[in-house]
This record gives sequence, C-alpha cells and structure tokens, in this order.
Amino acid sequence: MFDIGWSEILLIVIVAVVVIGPRELPAALRTAGRWIGQMRRVSNHFRAGVDAMIREAEMEEMEKKWAEQNARIMAEHPNADLGEHEMTSLPDQKAEELGPENLASAAEGKPKPTASDKPENLLPEKKSGNEPELPLG
Repeated sequence: MFDIGWSEILLIVIVAVVVIGPRELPAALRTAGRWIGQMRRVSNHFRAGVDAMIREAEMEEMEKKWAEQNARIMAEHPNADLGEHEMTSLPDQKAEELGPENLASAAEGKPKPTASDKPENLLPEKKSGNEPELPLG
C-alpha cells in the first residue's frame, strides 16, 4: 500500500531511537499501535456500514425488478393452469417429523428408512482368521 522498503523502515527506526530515546521507545510504539488499531477498527466499521447500504440498495433494486417481472408474467398468463407443477402436501407425514435426510424420499413416495437400513448393518460379516479386528465406532 505505502510501498515502504526495508531501508526506509531502518531509517525510521534509527530516527525514532535518536528522537524518542531507547527508554521511551517501547511505550511510544505501544501508543502508536493502539492508534493504528483504533483507526483500523473505525475504517472497518465505516466500510461495513457502506457495504450494508450497498447491499440494501441492490436488494431493493432486485425486488423491484422481480416485482415487475412477476407482474408482466401474471399479465401475460392470467389464468394459467399449474398442471403438474402444482404444490402438493407430503403423503401422510408432516415435514417436521421427517428430517432433511428423509424429506426427498417421502416426496417421491418411497418408504421411510428402517433401522436395518443403517450403515452399521450394511458392514460385511466378520471373517475368521488371524486378521485383527478394527474398532468401527
């Protein structure tokens, strides 16, 4: 950002040691670090506020665009039949009872998985022999 090389940093350190003195230099560096940290926090807070305003403006713009598209589509097709795209409820089960892993299978009409379908039950049977048994769980 500032394009400061090692020679410039060395010159600044030498001037700081001469002007401030070696005894007061650690306290001066701590104070400078606090100021820099506070400036970074303020700039990050400001940047986050600007980014939030930009996102809100973009969202409002997109919502207007979607509303216009929706109005245009509804005007073109006022009595459109949804046909096979019509939303239907799940068969004999509530979505809350199913959980995310079984929701797709219930929507397709597949049966709910049972305890015998668990991965632990699908392991191959143990072989007899000199092979050590590995813990799996």
